[in-house]
Amino acid sequence: MASVTFRDETATGRALEEFSLPDLPERISARELVRLRVREEVARYNASPSHSHHFRGLVQPTDAEAEAELNGYRMRTARRLDWERQADAAEAAFARNGFLLLVGDRQIEDLDTEIDLIADPVISFVKLIPLVGG
Repeated sequence: MASVTFRDETATGRALEEFSLPDLPERISARELVRLRVREEVARYNASPSHSHHFRGLVQPTDAEAEAELNGYRMRTARRLDWERQADAAEAAFARNGFLLLVGDRQIEDLDTEIDLIADPVISFVKLIPLVGG
């Protein structure tokens, strides 16, 4: 069994947040890793007392407003989130280059890529912000 660290980073490599999950298989697809990460962050949000109005996650929930400086998302109403819906949104965001997925020193370009968690236990996510204007 392997342990993995999920890390959110800026485009310059500065770590913003991270958390670890133990007892994962030694090899896993990038898709499964993204879904595991989203499931964990939604579970943590849903377990918080009275569901705070602030969600720090990979993708923006529906009916949430983005806050400045990548601080997460302000929820209009406190409510439970559906992790599968969030995971589907994360897969869609990956497909449209909403974030980069880095394993060790390489970028993952396909969610079906198998990842060796023993060799590369740190998975970095870099959210990409679309430019406004022309």
